[in-house]
Amino acid sequence: MSHDWQTQKAETFQTFKQGARGVKLPKEAVVVFYFLAEEIKPQWAAAEKALRARGFVTRHDADQIEARTPVAIPITAEAIWDWERAGTEEVLPFDFWPDGWEIEE
Repeated sequence: MSHDWQTQKAETFQTFKQGARGVKLPKEAVVVFYFLAEEIKPQWAAAEKALRARGFVTRHDADQIEARTPVAIPITAEAIWDWERAGTEEVLPFDFWPDGWEIEE
């Protein structure tokens, strides 16, 4: 099954829009992206290596990888989407799926 990039992008932009309501967002911040393991024995090392090669700082727990931007990025829907797409491109071959993001305080 192919990945639905349009839906993922729409969800990212909608999440950003909802999260910005009534809140003063920083101009720049580190953003954390979550990628959920879909396999019983996920390829943690390979997925994290691919993310690190793309510039992310990673760690994982029992069922997901947390991938942080290495530096603060502009807090715009476009900038967040650019990083989310890059991370998703890296982890899909290892059976991880995007599971949201948050701005690190």
